[in-house]
Amino acid sequence: MQVWPGQAYPLGATYDGAGTNFAVYSEAARRIELCLLHDDGSETAVELRETDAFVRHAYLPGVMPGQRYGFRVHGPYEPERGRRCNPAKLLLDPYARAISGRIDWNEAVYGYHFGRPDSRNDLDSAPHTMTSVVVNPYFDWGNDRPPRIDYHHTVLYEAHVKGLTMRHPELPEELRGTYAALAHPAVIGHLTKLGVTALELMPVHQFVNDHRLVDDGLTNYWGYNTIGFFAPHNAYASWGDRGQQVLEFKSAVRALHEAGIEVILDVVYNHTAEGNHLGPTLSFRGLDNASYYRLTEDRRYYMDTTGTGNSLLMRSPHVLQLIMDSLRYWVTEMHVDGFRFDLAATLARQFHEVDRLSSFFDLVQQDPVVSQVKLIAEPWDLGEGGYQVGNFPPLWTEWNGKYRDTVRDLWRGQPRTLAEFAGRLTGSSDLYQDDGRRPLASINFHTCHDGFTLHDLVAYNEKHNEANREGNRDGETYNRSWNCGAEGVTEDPAVLELRARQMRNFAATLMLSQGVPMLSHGDEFARTQGGNNNTYCQDNPVSWVQWPEPGKPAPALLEFTRAMVRLRHEHPVFRRRRFFHGRPVEGTSDELSDIAWFTPEAGEMKARDWQSQHARAMTVFLNGEAISEPGPRGERITDDSFLLMFNASPDPLEFTVPAGHGSRWHVLVDTAREEVPPPGTGPVLGAGDRVTLVGRSLAVLQRSA
Repeated sequence: MQVWPGQAYPLGATYDGAGTNFAVYSEAARRIELCLLHDDGSETAVELRETDAFVRHAYLPGVMPGQRYGFRVHGPYEPERGRRCNPAKLLLDPYARAISGRIDWNEAVYGYHFGRPDSRNDLDSAPHTMTSVVVNPYFDWGNDRPPRIDYHHTVLYEAHVKGLTMRHPELPEELRGTYAALAHPAVIGHLTKLGVTALELMPVHQFVNDHRLVDDGLTNYWGYNTIGFFAPHNAYASWGDRGQQVLEFKSAVRALHEAGIEVILDVVYNHTAEGNHLGPTLSFRGLDNASYYRLTEDRRYYMDTTGTGNSLLMRSPHVLQLIMDSLRYWVTEMHVDGFRFDLAATLARQFHEVDRLSSFFDLVQQDPVVSQVKLIAEPWDLGEGGYQVGNFPPLWTEWNGKYRDTVRDLWRGQPRTLAEFAGRLTGSSDLYQDDGRRPLASINFHTCHDGFTLHDLVAYNEKHNEANREGNRDGETYNRSWNCGAEGVTEDPAVLELRARQMRNFAATLMLSQGVPMLSHGDEFARTQGGNNNTYCQDNPVSWVQWPEPGKPAPALLEFTRAMVRLRHEHPVFRRRRFFHGRPVEGTSDELSDIAWFTPEAGEMKARDWQSQHARAMTVFLNGEAISEPGPRGERITDDSFLLMFNASPDPLEFTVPAGHGSRWHVLVDTAREEVPPPGTGPVLGAGDRVTLVGRSLAVLQRSA
């Protein structure tokens, strides 16, 4: 075999049409072998003799796409010094564009013998682990262009590749649960009819099924256990894992883009699947343990702010390079439109404390590629000071956990939530205004993958996670949920009616709130997980979306959700780009404030009204003639004006239409009803008229004169 010197960059395996360049970083290694793996179980080892700045490299003519490979690293094995090199362990390329196979959890994949954590294990891991794959980078993207949908037009839809598609009755069996299923017209048609503009996919980077879960007959279903930051997860490919997963993912992105839907990836750059000191040796640990991971003072052990056993070393230039190279790759080569960063506070831990000015954010800010896509933070981790909602840099948007908590508290009837709710409804200026951000920095949601579904939020007071085999100790205990009078399954018609109304309340509130709304997959069908609020290990119908049967009428909640999304799309007053001023807007002829707050009796809200323990109702006036931001060509934006009437109390309340803000109003939405009538066809009310809202409901009135 010919071996040429090759290049130190790009890292990974780069096919150029005639051969492949291999490059891998390790400061700890004394010697690195590139192992080409053959289908008969044999391997060909090639020593990487060329070294530039601790990058070993070589070019192998004739090595084609589909070739499986790995690395064997010769170097010090001194765990007490943070060094864990062992050539018996076949290591994945951190820059592998595809990964083949799976781990069978033989003792050989560990650096020690079971029961003796201080021992050294020299068993060969190659027959038991995954392998890297050389990938053909060429793909016919056609006329693909990023949709580049502005945040104020964005409706996010969080979904799991398998969970969304596994039970869709119109999909061929062989496509269900795969990237190809995302591209199927039945799935794309549902998303477009729902009004979704961005599909936020739960982790699709190659991840590992934990040893413990496999032993328990379970699976790491969610996928927050990454081992390959460049490789699409191979189990979601319908026709092979020797690079086919890359082509299939690209095809899905192309199809979604054709439908005007962006693709956003939930990414896990805070830790890897190698876990703590008792975890397997799969890649980073064996290449250069101390350069990739945060180690404690006793360097045998790992700092852990993620609850997964390890945390990546965010002050290491090589870790930062890995992350930035990965992000750019997914944008430039895979054409994705943005990222949601899992446990993003960990990325800010340059040393110990969370530092919003850490190197990672500096790199993102100045990067000409990454800085131009959607960047969404999950603004917390499990470490000290890890709850950082509202504290990320101006370029970022954030999952607004305070929005979720406040909206849940309001509709379950908690006292003294009205003032907090008003702030969340109007874009959380207390969190985002001081640092120059706008309402669109707030990603609003009431449910997501982590926790109860929308149905379960109104059907369970307690979590029911027994199927996870952790004694119901896992998952959040304080869910801010309310079962509406019966725990779980019930035949009580009054309870069922109240639950349905509560789900409509949540769906309507989300679409009426300033910020960016995010729906969780299947909530539009009232999907249930049977009260399990932590289905990370449930790769089965508990977690999969149950789609309606073909030919039958669409579920009422689906139609209601579609109507609320459509209302938001059609009216810019619900998706303002700037915060409300609370006064008339200069440059307009309208003398009314851009927003006004009223008691149900139509009196202006006073301090005592906001602070009253029993206050659970109010009317909000949104002035469509007083939108301060201009349109894309500098034109003035105007809209209809609306009254939002919220009755979060358990009893019916009489509301009075405020005088001086419009003489004629149509009732557009009433969550006491399943359907949303066409605009202009609802009941008509005048100033001073009274309307009764049933307990726990809201109404939207549209001004017509």
